[in-house]
Amino acid sequence: MALADAGVAPDEIDYVNAHATSTPVGDKSEIRTLRRALGDEVAARTMVSSTKSMHGHCLGAAGGVEGALTALAIREGVVPPTINLEEVDPDCVGVDHVANTARTADVRIAVSTAFGFGGHNAILVLGRSEER
Repeated sequence: MALADAGVAPDEIDYVNAHATSTPVGDKSEIRTLRRALGDEVAARTMVSSTKSMHGHCLGAAGGVEGALTALAIREGVVPPTINLEEVDPDCVGVDHVANTARTADVRIAVSTAFGFGGHNAILVLGRSEER
């Protein structure tokens, strides 16, 4: 729904800052949903990381912090990594995990996901102003 609201096609997404709390149920569900939203082919080439691996879970502020970092990834052309990612759960394959080292990339459009207790969820689609 967020992609439709933004008028963005799945294949336009360059980067996803995943909520990724490193819980088996949550991470599997998020990757499964991401693959469903983007399609397996597009998801396989979409960079995904979790900045939460570096700043921790800020609870109510997590979505704001991650949204700001996603905007910076677009502006700076640097995708932050998921640090300490040594082994990807077999149920979390199918995306381009940016693990342990930041990646220089031309990020035009990115998504930041935030999920809260009790089903409070938000997805931001962010892009360069010249892209729209």
